[in-house]
Amino acid sequence: MSTIKDVAKLSGTSVGTVSRYLNGYKIKSVNSEKIEDAIRHLNFSINSIARGLKTSKTFTVGILIPKLADIFSTHIIEGMERAFDEFGYSILVCDSRNCLEKEKEKLKLFKEKLVDGIILMPVEDSGEHIQQMLEEGMPIVLMDRLVTNLACDGVVSDNVNGAYQAVEAIINRGHRKIGMIAGPKNIYTAKERLEGYLRALKDYNIEVDDNFIFYSDYTKEGGYQATAKLYQLKELPTVIFTSNYEMTIGAIKFLNEHNVAIGEDISFFGYDQMELSQIIVPPISFVVQSMEMIGRKAAETLISRMKGDQTGFPHVNRLKTEIIVTDSVKKLY
Repeated sequence: MSTIKDVAKLSGTSVGTVSRYLNGYKIKSVNSEKIEDAIRHLNFSINSIARGLKTSKTFTVGILIPKLADIFSTHIIEGMERAFDEFGYSILVCDSRNCLEKEKEKLKLFKEKLVDGIILMPVEDSGEHIQQMLEEGMPIVLMDRLVTNLACDGVVSDNVNGAYQAVEAIINRGHRKIGMIAGPKNIYTAKERLEGYLRALKDYNIEVDDNFIFYSDYTKEGGYQATAKLYQLKELPTVIFTSNYEMTIGAIKFLNEHNVAIGEDISFFGYDQMELSQIIVPPISFVVQSMEMIGRKAAETLISRMKGDQTGFPHVNRLKTEIIVTDSVKKLY
């Protein structure tokens, strides 16, 4: 079995340089190339567990998300994986199945696996178990969702302004009866997006009609069922604003099944740009958040904390969103 000394000899570098490379430190690009060539030639591998026993680091990061099949989460993971690759970290990805108890169980698993840090998309606005791990010295970064009264780093979109801008664009096209499919009341992100919706109505002197607000799980089925309930109203809103990717798909599915023409029979504004919007006629208006950038910033923040840099803790990085307005929102004036 090849050793670090063999890699150093073949690459013409020092053992110290090879060690720094394997531990994720930046070295001269010319040396990186020589070391990578030597590693491939020797079929060299390093046992992360053995390295962890010597250095107290495994160069493994735990990623916990509510649902692996969620395209939103997949894009985020792609962004963070690229960042971790640059620093020699491997990732262990698990899902909590939208269950708080499962979330606690998976976090315990990460601890047993000796991960160096954790990126977490919490399923609820509950943080006692997260606080305990932070107090034990585990670096944790929250992603996409924050937890009330928890001092923890986080990377999220500017949800309030994203929703506000969407509703403002809807109002500017003449709409006053604006229905919203909001997320669960126990999720921080959902509360922020609802706040943006309510703030826009207030700023434009539009009375809030509670009958036009439907709470739903962040799922396709949730969006479908909420839209079904909306269509049971005696007086329909002129536009539907969905505040989550999965709910958007579910709502569109209901409208298609019931032959409701988007942009004609009812206007529609969704959340998160997606490929599906390009094949729907008319294309759907969307609040767009940079999913891959959320992942990358979360990874960069965690890497910094794992290296011992506690500057500005806790720091919440709010990334700007943008809106795309199409003919899916009909002009009423």
